[in-house]
Amino acid sequence: MKKLIFINVLLLAVITAFGQSSLHDFTVKDIEGKDFDLSTLKGKKVLVVNTASKCGLTPQFEQLQSVFEQYGGDDFVIIGFPANNFANQEPKSNAEIVEFCEMNYGVTFPMMSKISVKGDDMHPVYQWLTQKSKNGKQDSEVGWNFQKYLIDENGKLVEVIEPKVKPDDAKIISWITN
Repeated sequence: MKKLIFINVLLLAVITAFGQSSLHDFTVKDIEGKDFDLSTLKGKKVLVVNTASKCGLTPQFEQLQSVFEQYGGDDFVIIGFPANNFANQEPKSNAEIVEFCEMNYGVTFPMMSKISVKGDDMHPVYQWLTQKSKNGKQDSEVGWNFQKYLIDENGKLVEVIEPKVKPDDAKIISWITN
């Protein structure tokens, strides 16, 4: 019996050590400052993207919205995290970001409050996304605005997509639909 308990404890320690947590373990603030429990996304594929309103890649908002309109719902969602980590390309307040996104791109997918996606003040969600020790999949670094993270229905990291890859790229659409 002691041996069985020891094995179970050891197994739990190994699972924890290899970052077997999920995106669903986090609660974040939405763009209006309200709690957004990511566990409500269980059963959905999630595309997490860091955004900015003054970036050469900002027109990706249009493709993100189009993908969300076509595939969003019970099985898929996009979550945007505005961040000002690259060349001061998101200096706006949360209220200004909402206005910009709605007016210029008709954004209806969930947008979260502005956070940091790199550096000493990196948000815990992005620590999980970028550190293999936490996500159990791979290390990555957020290289620029509009880097995409594909998360499966169980909240596990599947893949990191470089910023210049458009949201409607065949690889992303294939992942959403399969």
